[in-house]
Amino acid sequence: MSKVCSVCGKHPSAGRNVSHSHRVTNRMIYPNVQKVSVVVDGTVKKMNVCTKCMKAGKVTRG
Repeated sequence: MSKVCSVCGKHPSAGRNVSHSHRVTNRMIYPNVQKVSVVVDGTVKKMNVCTKCMKAGKVTRG
């Protein structure tokens, strides 16, 4: 499943883990994207939507 939100375009971003001894390793930070049924123009479609968009009411579940 694609980790990109169909509503806001939120996508994975790169970051770094920093330990107590300051050893640095690379990591990816993924948004909480879920496949949900959404009503678009009167029809029900499956879309990848992040939970922030669902909580903000940007999509109508169907």
